[in-house]
Order: sequence, then C-alpha cells, then structure tokens
Amino acid sequence: MRRRVGALLFLLGAALLLHVGSTYARGARARSDARTAWERAEARRAVREASLIDVGGEEGLVRRGAPIGRLIVPSIGLDEVVVEGVGDDELNAGPGHLPGSAFPGDAGNAVISAHRDRHFSTLGDLKIGDTVYTETASRRTSWIVTTRRVVRAGKPALFSTEEPVLTLTTCWPLRLVGAAPDRLIIEA
Repeated sequence: MRRRVGALLFLLGAALLLHVGSTYARGARARSDARTAWERAEARRAVREASLIDVGGEEGLVRRGAPIGRLIVPSIGLDEVVVEGVGDDELNAGPGHLPGSAFPGDAGNAVISAHRDRHFSTLGDLKIGDTVYTETASRRTSWIVTTRRVVRAGKPALFSTEEPVLTLTTCWPLRLVGAAPDRLIIEA
C-alpha cells in the first residue's frame, strides 16, 4: 500500500511540475515574441522616419497581447516589453498595460501591472527618487518615482489624473508563497 501511495504522490508531483514548467515556458515564448514584435516595429518606425513619411497616430485600438512599449528601470535592472491587457495570458508574457488607462507619457494615469514572481520580482527594491523610463511608438518619457505604498487587495488604489502619471502595480509581499493579501503601488 505504501508503494502505491508513494508512486501516486510522485506522479502527482511530477504532473504539477510539468504544468508549472509549461506555463513558464509559454510565458517565456510570449515574452520573446513580444520583444521581437517591438524590435520589428522600432525598425519599421526608423525606416519611416528616415523616409520622412507621415504615419499618423499610433495608439488607436490595440489588440490584447500586442506590444505597446518598453519599461526600463536601470536601478533594479528591469527592461521589459509591455503588452496590452492584464489577463493571465498577457501577464504571463510580460508587464501588462491596463486597457482604458492612458498610454505612458500621455495625459492621465498609465497603469502597468505584472506578476511579482516574474517580471516585477525586483519592484520592491525601487525607491522614491529612482528614474523609470517608458518608450512607446511616439515618445520616450523619463519618470521620477514619487510615491510607494501598499494597499489591501480589492481596495481602491488607482485614480484618474489630468497630468501624466505612471503607476506600476504588483502583488505584495513579493516573496510570499500563495495568494498575496496586498498590492504594491508605485507612482512616478
């Protein structure tokens, strides 16, 4: 009986490891695809600018999962391509831009979220006064971190603004195993 229970537990553990491993592999593939798509778009933009062709506005309707920009935080070694959307698939690929929030650099609150155990694993090291950079098709913006706070999950924490604001969010605490009770909110 012990051998059967042991074998069953071994198979269950192997199945769980396979599931987690495949989830991370799909995320790594989606992250790579988003970075490649961003680099191709950057190259096309450079060619258009060199040819002096007016391409008009850039941000119209963006499909979920499409790369919309880059988030660079030198002080914590973060350089990620941001995708549109905050669903499971999008957050598995990289930090996600909250649909309906402003695009980074535009007037309003641009909200970018990511998983604490993946793309924002070092976000807890970001300090007030640190510099954050965002790049979209139309602009590169530098931001200074002004606010850092922790709020309970489910509590209102994101607000609209008139001036450009960048809000980065992730679950808190960063190193907790399981569902996190709080959210880390960083504004710049």
